[in-house]
Formats: sequence, C-alpha cells, structure tokens
Amino acid sequence: MTVLISDAEVAAALDAKTTVDAMRAALLAGYEGRLVAPPRAAVPLGGGRMVLTAGHLVGQWYGYRAYDTFGHPETEQLVVLHDGRTGAVRAVAVGEELGSRRTGGLGGVAVDALARPDAATLGVIGSGGQAWTQVWAAAAVRSLREVTVHSRSAARREAFAARVRAELDIPARAVDTARAAVRDRDVVVLATTSPTPVLAAADLAPGSHVNAVGFKQRDRAEFAADLLDRAAVLVSDSPAQATSYAPPMLAAEPPYGSRLGDLGAVLAGAAPGRTGADQISVFCSVGLAGTEVFLLDRLVRLLATTASG
Repeated sequence: MTVLISDAEVAAALDAKTTVDAMRAALLAGYEGRLVAPPRAAVPLGGGRMVLTAGHLVGQWYGYRAYDTFGHPETEQLVVLHDGRTGAVRAVAVGEELGSRRTGGLGGVAVDALARPDAATLGVIGSGGQAWTQVWAAAAVRSLREVTVHSRSAARREAFAARVRAELDIPARAVDTARAAVRDRDVVVLATTSPTPVLAAADLAPGSHVNAVGFKQRDRAEFAADLLDRAAVLVSDSPAQATSYAPPMLAAEPPYGSRLGDLGAVLAGAAPGRTGADQISVFCSVGLAGTEVFLLDRLVRLLATTASG
C-alpha cells in the first residue's frame, strides 16, 4: 500500500539527528557506488521547467523528486519512492519539508566532518527555510552556545533568532550586517538567494567552516572568488552535479574545480578533510540526487517502526 506523507507528518517524525545520520549514509553510498545519482534533468515547457532528480539504491529502491519553476502559488514538490524489487510505489511525499530537511541534513554532515570539534558559535546569512534547517542540523552535531543571524528584513531575522531560542534552546540574536553575523564565528551558513556577494572572506575568522547552500554560479552567488581562494578545504556533496550546471558552479570552474573534493570521500577516509585548526573549510552544497528519496525511505521505515511499536 502506498503511503502518502504530508509536510506536517515529515516535520513531526524527522528529527535532526535522524536526518543527519541518513544523509551521512547517503553520501557514503554515493561515494561507494551503491547510490546511483545522475545529475538532475530539466525540461523546458514554455514559461517554466519541470525539474527531476532521481536515485537508485542498488537492490533496495529507486525514486525521484519532481518540481517546477512556473512560480504558481500552489505548486508543490513531489518525492516518490519505489520498491527496488517489485517496482511498487511505497511512498509519496508532497510538499517542501522533506527536501528542506534533506538539505539541512547534508549541511549537518558537512559541519560534523569539517568544522573544528570545538566549534560552538554559528553565524547565518539568510532567514528562510533553508537557513533554518542548516542551523537545526548543525545543532545536532555541535554544542552551539550562540547563533547570530542577518538578513535583509529586520522582522524576519528577529523572528528567526526567536525561533532558534524557542525551538533549539540556543541563545540567538539578530544583527544588522552580514559582517556582524559571521565575525568570530566557528561555523558560517550562507543561505540566501542574493545574486551578488554579501560575504567578504576577510571577515571570516581563522578556522571557520562555511556551508554555502545551493548551486552558486558566477555572477549568481552570495559569495565571490575570495572565499574559494581562502578555502584550504573545498568540497561538495556531488562534484559531478556541480559541473553539470550551465554555467557550472563557481567552485567547479578553473582554478577551483581541480581541488573541489567529494564530501563522501572525506567521510570514507579516502580524502583528507580539515588538517589544521586555522584552516578555512567550505562546503558547496548542490543536493546530491537521490538523497530526498533516501530520506523518504528512512522516514517510511521510521513510521513503520513507530506504528508497530
């Protein structure tokens, strides 16, 4: 029987630790070749596109996420999980929550793998849903003692800080500038839609780790090449996807592409991560294809265990 899962059910069932653990397993599966995850496909439809990302955990399941770019007020994402042996549709998730938590979980894995073990302060630029799940997941892998947030809207950044205090029980404050948000922070999250840089790499403290969320192309990014120049460790959850965009992600272009590593390889011990306390590490998140389906499978298993218990 197919299970239909809503945003409310995703939010109620998926905690940060479960999500981060699932994304760590997905990244390792991708690196080891057990998760087949080709770059996304997009079909132009006149006035918008349908976008598809698909994945196959060999011998277990396959599935896809589909969304459109028409900008309609009631548009929703769809994640579909098929049984890998029978082809039956096991579950369908409708809405934004699964994908957003998936992205946050990938960011949490990056923080756990690359940030200093004693990282305790986090600065975030952006106050939307993607910014929230990044902080939510980071708090599951590090004992944060303070969060600072900046975004263009004073009301939104104040509300974001209040939510961090209320839901994560972490001291948080809104600040007036991006520089104030990232200065002296151990972990920095960039989660905006700004097409122009809002971060100056010179404002980062030695030893900080940066999560940049979403594909960031030349002239379409909230950071500039100075961040990549300063990064001693530069990784993505999918270097192959990073090069598949047109134009490619900034971090996948010369001279950076030759040193853009795979977070899965770091997790597997096949590539170095941070090797010094003062190094700056940067994670360029693209959303490894198939990870939404991976998380939906984990959620279905969790719900089944809860129901049987």
